[in-house]
Amino acid sequence: MTSNDEVVLGMSAAFSGPSRGLGNELYRGIVACLDQVNDEGGVGGKRIALRALDDAYQPDQCVANTTRLMLEDDVFALFSYVGTPTVARVLPLLQALQDRHTYLFFPFTGAQPQREPPYGEFAFNLRPSYRAETAGLVDNLLDIGCERIAVFYQDDDYGRSGSAGVREALRRRGEQLAGEASYVRGHPFLLTTSPQVETVKTADPDAVICVGSYAACAAFLRDAVDAGLRVPIANLSFVGSENLLKLISTERDNYEKYTNLLVHSQVVPSYEDESIPAVSEYRTLLQRHDPQPPRHLDTEGYEPFPYSFASLEGFLNAKLMVEILRRLGSDPSREKLEQTVFTMQDFDIGIGERVSFSPDRRQGLLRVYYTVVEGGRFVPLTDWPARLGAPA
Repeated sequence: MTSNDEVVLGMSAAFSGPSRGLGNELYRGIVACLDQVNDEGGVGGKRIALRALDDAYQPDQCVANTTRLMLEDDVFALFSYVGTPTVARVLPLLQALQDRHTYLFFPFTGAQPQREPPYGEFAFNLRPSYRAETAGLVDNLLDIGCERIAVFYQDDDYGRSGSAGVREALRRRGEQLAGEASYVRGHPFLLTTSPQVETVKTADPDAVICVGSYAACAAFLRDAVDAGLRVPIANLSFVGSENLLKLISTERDNYEKYTNLLVHSQVVPSYEDESIPAVSEYRTLLQRHDPQPPRHLDTEGYEPFPYSFASLEGFLNAKLMVEILRRLGSDPSREKLEQTVFTMQDFDIGIGERVSFSPDRRQGLLRVYYTVVEGGRFVPLTDWPARLGAPA
């Protein structure tokens, strides 16, 4: 929806339930950016409004929310949705209503459905794919001698997409998956994953790649280490790194033994590195505006982090969306939106990697980063052999 004084973006995300940290952190980064833009007069004299709805990471609710955002609220674009199972269910709706020219911008998922036919033309991605993340993890683990790699994954579109990425990366290197175990979406941290740990241990892995959300993956990390599985355990960016670390460090006094072989891939740089212009801007605006989770949606009282990878990603999403709206001019229309995005060539978003889009490229960023835990926080991983060593 656009009016004389505002452009409305629609967001459906997890603001409640076991994955609520993802939606709330992403939202805070977005709002930090939009608040500053609006304080400076908006774009073309219009404020940018964000209409956020809670789907609790449940596909049916996400479809209901999207129907409302498109048909009742008539939002200008869909923006920063969270999760593969939710996004996968929304894409057919965008295809069915394609005459409305409503696109999904920068979802918080690296899965393939919104990157390839028949639905790729209805979405634009900023973050790299799960295939890139899993390939990078596999290659680095193999390079330090971890030849037997197992997976622990969420039994849905997201987990299967990531697991398939691990298999494909192993196949390219002449290896195969050593073992696997899965869990049902929504698995809480306090529920044991001992059956899955025993299944993985039976495979005698040198490393485990987890494709899930933070509650279940933190539970697996806890139970695996308690069961004596002393191998590198890796997670993808979607996991919610800070929330996973908070769960482990809150429950276990000696949490370092659970994190000294933990490695996470990320799709944005470290939020600690203020030498990066966009990171410095993000930290400044997050402090200045202090955006809070939408309390009318987060009924469980989520406590945000000072900084997080998810809120930085939300900030970058919003920063790029603002540039697109600027290029649309004072009279933005959905019909002009796609071609306007394609004018984005080598745009400097402020992280050292430039963003480009075209009809054949609907993903803006390609670089994957890696982090480990030191001093109770995630820091860049610069030396894989020194940190993770060779398998015993």
